[in-house]
Amino acid sequence: MTVLRIRNVPDELHVQLKVRAAREGITLSELVLNELRRAASVPSAAELRQRFSGREIRSYNGETAAESIRAERDACR
Repeated sequence: MTVLRIRNVPDELHVQLKVRAAREGITLSELVLNELRRAASVPSAAELRQRFSGREIRSYNGETAAESIRAERDACR
């Protein structure tokens, strides 16, 4: 397993993280690792742009959101 060292953490942030970890009953390392996993699972703005760039832009034609979603799902089948 790799070791990651974070430098220049402001004292106030360090205290906030330690308090949160204590409230959750986990170590500071576990808390930070959980947050890093969560952050890594969220797509970046560039990834979202790439993901949506291939989609057809649909114009609004008076349908409800449910109808629009249903139509899009039906078109993918």
